[in-house]
Amino acid sequence: MVCKTLIIQKQIVRFLVGSPSDEPSPQGVSVVMMNAAVLRSFDRPPSFESFNEPAPIDGEVLVHVRAAALNPSTRLLASGQHYASPQQLPAVVGVEGVGRLEDGSRVFFGVRRPPNGSMCERTAVPRFFCWQLPDGVDDVVAAALPNPALSSWLPLITTGHLAPGDTVLVLGATGVAGQLAIQIAKHLGASRIVAAGRNEAILDKLRQRGADAVVQLDRPDEEVKRAFDSECGAEGFSVVLDYVWGRPTELLLAAITRKGFPSLRTGTRLVQIGDGAGPVISLPAAALRSAALTIVGSGVMPAMDVLSNAMKQLMDLAARGRIHIDVEATSLSDIEKAWTRGATPGRRLVIVP
Repeated sequence: MVCKTLIIQKQIVRFLVGSPSDEPSPQGVSVVMMNAAVLRSFDRPPSFESFNEPAPIDGEVLVHVRAAALNPSTRLLASGQHYASPQQLPAVVGVEGVGRLEDGSRVFFGVRRPPNGSMCERTAVPRFFCWQLPDGVDDVVAAALPNPALSSWLPLITTGHLAPGDTVLVLGATGVAGQLAIQIAKHLGASRIVAAGRNEAILDKLRQRGADAVVQLDRPDEEVKRAFDSECGAEGFSVVLDYVWGRPTELLLAAITRKGFPSLRTGTRLVQIGDGAGPVISLPAAALRSAALTIVGSGVMPAMDVLSNAMKQLMDLAARGRIHIDVEATSLSDIEKAWTRGATPGRRLVIVP
């Protein structure tokens, strides 16, 4: 099942790919061919083949691609089901990556103009959608990190209003984005972080990456509910990042619904990001009242300066070894096999030209 964890990723894609464009290539430019992952049908994987190298237009630069992550948002766009899916095929897949500009600078970039993509040897992107990378982070990690990391970083500082000393629960902490959310919440000042997920091996690893406690979601309902009740304590969770929705969220709401009136505190701010465990929940009115619960979607996109500042901090943390993402690199020539098999659970697959 295609992961739907990242509603915020869909908003990031709005920045990275913009709206589909029918703008023609510049006239009088000779055609140069390159290797690329080319999508010719929405119901089949992209294939490794030759494709026209794009010629930059006004405000764009040519990027020599070094790595491009295979994110859930990339798959969604290639399915034809996203508002920004290409309107005409063939097109190159991928919306972001790492590469070098003509002047030699190494950047993380976002693609905005179909049929351009990032899973190719060269692409054309807006100059203002290039972020300089520090030397300490390698190409594969730099390509994999921003998409899942920003899915927690941006909600935490915008809709989640995380304050130093807050307690954070990450529902769906064993996915790539959830693992990063643990580390980012710690960096942003959370005093206590609880990780909830199904993969026991990854949950154990998250204790080393900043989680103070874990809740295993593949247990009987009553056991999961008791675990939530125990870990939320008297003051409850300040912020919940919810990547799963469905039954785990219902059990959480049951656990935080208390008798009497809520105490004078900030309440619980639940940020809805994904629906990996189900698209709908049953929401008792008592949960909203007794827990002073606020539920908000993660689709609010901050100003570009906020996004750029988050990107800079994120890459600086990676360069200093303060944030970790597990990755798998594979060759562009193996795109069909990689697309079909996907990555090992808890890892992000990165395509290298």
